[in-house]
Amino acid sequence: MTKTAMLLVATLWATALSAQTDRSMKQELTLITIEEHFANPRIAEADARWRPKTELTDEQREVMAFFASRMNLTEQLGDLSEKRIPHMDSQGIRMQILSYTSLIGDYVPAEEAVKIACEANDLLAQRIKEHPDRFRAMATLPLADPEAAVKELERCVKELGFVGVLLYGQHKGHWLDEPQFLPIFKKAAELDVPVYLHPALINPQVQQLVYMSPAYSAVTGAELSSAAIGWHYDVGIQAVRLILAGLFDKLPTLKVISGHWGEGIPMFIDRMNHQLTPDMTGLQHDFAYYYKRNIYLTPSGIMSDINLRTMVELMGADHILYAEDYPYEQPSDFYDFLMRSSLTDEQKQLIAHKNAEQLYHLK
Repeated sequence: MTKTAMLLVATLWATALSAQTDRSMKQELTLITIEEHFANPRIAEADARWRPKTELTDEQREVMAFFASRMNLTEQLGDLSEKRIPHMDSQGIRMQILSYTSLIGDYVPAEEAVKIACEANDLLAQRIKEHPDRFRAMATLPLADPEAAVKELERCVKELGFVGVLLYGQHKGHWLDEPQFLPIFKKAAELDVPVYLHPALINPQVQQLVYMSPAYSAVTGAELSSAAIGWHYDVGIQAVRLILAGLFDKLPTLKVISGHWGEGIPMFIDRMNHQLTPDMTGLQHDFAYYYKRNIYLTPSGIMSDINLRTMVELMGADHILYAEDYPYEQPSDFYDFLMRSSLTDEQKQLIAHKNAEQLYHLK
């Protein structure tokens, strides 16, 4: 055999061995994803009954039509079998932790918000029973009545078997670091379930002042103020406010999860650490101490090698969980992104499923 032939055979053998290793690793690396959404028409209709009827401008109609065309995922949101499970299998996802895709509107009266939240959680619990080995859930709470929200969180965990709670950044202009919401975080810490901070539509005045401009279209401004960056900054600031409010001095075991690689905050940890010193804030430790101890991150379907490497460097692989943001994000390389990364096998396993198993107490 000539040298060229021998080299060719060696190359083919190495390629085959590499493919075999990849297949073997793919069987070993199973994923648990934690920002995966669900919706039910009954809940959407119950919320919509209270939505104020206002006359829309032409610009508002244009924006509404744009988002309606992009977010027409009702069937996928409500499906737990026909499309969702095949998709999960194709990406090596063993389990999704589900949450409702939209919050109960600020316009819903407190008493009705409690009813809607309880029904929403009951419906999701029933659906999970169809595939108990593939799904878990996070609770939806009626923030209009914090006392009822505490009771509902306890019911969801102890009676329905839910493993966490998902909260949005504000309620009627009130941020979650305000005293009326502290009992919710206390209950989450007591139950040892993580709190997922999820983006929501931002304050209309902030949207108009910061993101809208006559220099570009209303659709562009609306997108800029929401999925492009606006609502990410909004909920990222919420995590910062929780730290500065002393929440983690009061509740040192509380675990809070921030999606989309931390919603822009991690890159400023050192800066905030330098500026927001304990002698100013009155906290027991510096800013970075709390962020790196109590906050956990997910990619939320943003498959960025730079973000992955940076966040592992900043936070450690033990503070990153995996999330796809299904069905809004369905990256074709969701599994391979983690597989092909330069992380160690142990780091990959932590991010893929071990961290989720620990935080959500999954067997």
